[in-house]
Amino acid sequence: MMNKKVMIIGGVAGGASTAARLRRLDENIDIILLERGNYVSFANCGLPYYIGDVIEDREALFVQTPEEINKRFNIDIRVKNEVIGIDRDQKEVDVRNLITNETYKEPYDTLVLATGSSPIKPPIPGIDSPNVFTLWNVHDTDNIKNFIINKQPKKAVVIGGGFIGIETAENLHALGMKVSVIEMLHQVMAPLDFEMSEIVHQNIRAQGVNLHLGDGVSKLDHKDGVTTVILQSGKRIHADMVILSIGIRPNSKLAQNAGLQINERGGIVVDEYLRTSYDKNIYAIGDVIEVTEFISKNKTMIPLAGPANKQGRICANNICGAEEKYKGTQGTSIVKVFDLSVATTGINEKILKRLGMKYKKDYLTALIYTKSHAEYYPGANPMAIKVILNHYGNILGAQIIGQDGVDKRIDVIAASVRLGGTVYDLKELELAYAPPYSSAKDPVNMIGFVGENILKGLTDVVHWKSIEQFKREGYLLDVRDIDEYLDGHIEGAEHIPLNDLRSNLDNIPKDKKIIVYCKGGLRGYIAERYLKQNGFNDVSNISGGYVFHNYKLFSDDI
Repeated sequence: MMNKKVMIIGGVAGGASTAARLRRLDENIDIILLERGNYVSFANCGLPYYIGDVIEDREALFVQTPEEINKRFNIDIRVKNEVIGIDRDQKEVDVRNLITNETYKEPYDTLVLATGSSPIKPPIPGIDSPNVFTLWNVHDTDNIKNFIINKQPKKAVVIGGGFIGIETAENLHALGMKVSVIEMLHQVMAPLDFEMSEIVHQNIRAQGVNLHLGDGVSKLDHKDGVTTVILQSGKRIHADMVILSIGIRPNSKLAQNAGLQINERGGIVVDEYLRTSYDKNIYAIGDVIEVTEFISKNKTMIPLAGPANKQGRICANNICGAEEKYKGTQGTSIVKVFDLSVATTGINEKILKRLGMKYKKDYLTALIYTKSHAEYYPGANPMAIKVILNHYGNILGAQIIGQDGVDKRIDVIAASVRLGGTVYDLKELELAYAPPYSSAKDPVNMIGFVGENILKGLTDVVHWKSIEQFKREGYLLDVRDIDEYLDGHIEGAEHIPLNDLRSNLDNIPKDKKIIVYCKGGLRGYIAERYLKQNGFNDVSNISGGYVFHNYKLFSDDI
């Protein structure tokens, strides 16, 4: 009896994980991995840092070579072999050897599509100029690295403000280039809501990187080694090199040509066991597939390395007889932006609004400005946390920005979400505390406290975008200390420091809506509670305080 033959098309995160797990489960399966590129297992997320010389050794990018994988796992690895067709009836694929240009047929019992995605190159005039690059694989990285070494560019433009675009901009800046980032949307990093992205914008600009938001590229004009990037607004930016980071599209042409179901964005449709819709002998994983968004349960595309690795493991388990479900992608991610860490999990307000949900009616938000560890211990840095919740306290999403400790906070919240936790659970979590690492009330606990207060009606928060309306209709009260007030305040605000509030009640009108604020929200909340218990019925607190209204969370002068 012949051994079962599993063929995997594509390596890197999903394909390599599937192959390794298969071998650990069954020594007798024949495993073939076909990869059209030169490399089957490399650190895709490390590529920008190699360009910026943070990772100095190119070989460190390679997790394992084909030879190492073959020796360790007895897997037939064939690089530079491109699958050009799938015959589902005959259960075989057509393969082109890219070295010899010869084609051959290879049969399979089970097929795994891990074909990944490719960077989008829109039909913009001049986009094929010799100093315009994409950054997606080792070949792209080598081209960029060689160009920098040989041409020594001084000015760079990065088109696209997603995670890879921002990481690339940072690393080019670290090499001494003058960098401009162009983003067609009005913010970078789409998983963030606007008030959180403004923190990132401020930080990027503070590093000397030019941001052009809400402005797309209409043309690239290359002449004498310099490319002029012409924006839709008419602005012209000169660059010695241009990096395209506009987005990606799934490599699903093989699946489409084989008659497998594809969604409107080109993603392969799979069931909860990662099997393709029309052929249960074919699985698909990674960037190329449509996934269920964990919170909303809607279908979407979320290309992340962590989920791809987990899908590879589940896929291998199921090929070996398990019936393990992939329960959806939560979208937990983190990125370094100069001295900040920016992290998200779940869904944001923009997605909720696209789903037809309305603030207060369908969901609420909690926003705090705190410190990464005990403030009295040296090195405590600012941290902004936003949590989106429903009226039952279920966490729909979270966003965190700070200089340290961001990763562990987003991971705690992400784990809570995955396990069905609520903001009530966040306030009860017993988290490790010592002054160098946290506070007795960890920031995760604090956002839980705030969420609980909102849900129980102990505080009525208003957001930065509503302040202009309230300034016209209500009484704006600044309860910070005098030096803070003089250093900057919301125009039209009256000033009564929190410690003087009890002796100044007669100076506050009871017939107007009162909006209180402090620096980060805590003192405003204390003032709100005191006023409400002393005959002032219509009192609200600005969510996140003055720093969110002014977007200067990480400035030394606030």
